[in-house]
Amino acid sequence: MGEKEINEFLTHLAVKENVAASTQNQALCAIVFLYKHVLKIELGDFGELVWAKKPKKEPVVFTKNETDRILDQLSGNYWLMAMLLYGSGLRLIECLRLRIKDIDFFYKQVTIRDGKGQKDRISMLAEKIIEPLKQQIEKVKKLHQKDIKNGYGSVYIPFALERKYPNVSKEFGWQYVFPASKISIDQRSGVKRRHHIDETVLQKAVKQAIRKTGITKHGSCHILFEHRLFRHSFATHLIQRGQDIRTVQELLGHSNLETTQIYTHILQKGGLGVKSPADD
Repeated sequence: MGEKEINEFLTHLAVKENVAASTQNQALCAIVFLYKHVLKIELGDFGELVWAKKPKKEPVVFTKNETDRILDQLSGNYWLMAMLLYGSGLRLIECLRLRIKDIDFFYKQVTIRDGKGQKDRISMLAEKIIEPLKQQIEKVKKLHQKDIKNGYGSVYIPFALERKYPNVSKEFGWQYVFPASKISIDQRSGVKRRHHIDETVLQKAVKQAIRKTGITKHGSCHILFEHRLFRHSFATHLIQRGQDIRTVQELLGHSNLETTQIYTHILQKGGLGVKSPADD
């Protein structure tokens, strides 16, 4: 079988089986991998392939009151991480990878390194988390000193920086703000070191917090949604306060303004902002 048969199969998935776009794409990737790496056959053009339509979904956004209720159910580092997601608009992985050196208490800002698209950006630091964040950094300092004493103390350093500066991985500024509770083996290098906390830890904590509030908005029951709700709310609430869209785009790290404009669409919901005649 060649391009023609593969085309027919993928089109069949979209037209007859009515699969999701992601399922069809996964099937295509699997077939290409099979032909290229197992059968050693290079595939050409697939011609008039019918692609499954990707449904357009707008993000679920919680009101300010709902967001505060969820945050009130969190404590300790769970609350601190969630506040960074909501107060600074960080993605979950950006929060977990945050290094001590990238927090600037004087200017009340946080620098997000190597974000989506390998871009750096700067966002604000909420006033209410400054003291708790300083306390967390002091805890990390004591933990780091203990690790150094025990012969560890290094963290993962991106790209070739560690080869250029062999001791940089043990510098305090490079330590994660939210380190894991245990030393583990880095699968990339085989070195025993302390990684950042696992993303599922916060996801589960937020999921439980949402359940406690009794909020039943669509999407709030899915564990993959929790780490995005604070970022979505961050953007929407800024726009509600009158912040210009370009600034919100920069804070979120969006390359395309259209991605940010989805939050303006959310604000127009309820008949595109038109008052119902039943309310007259």
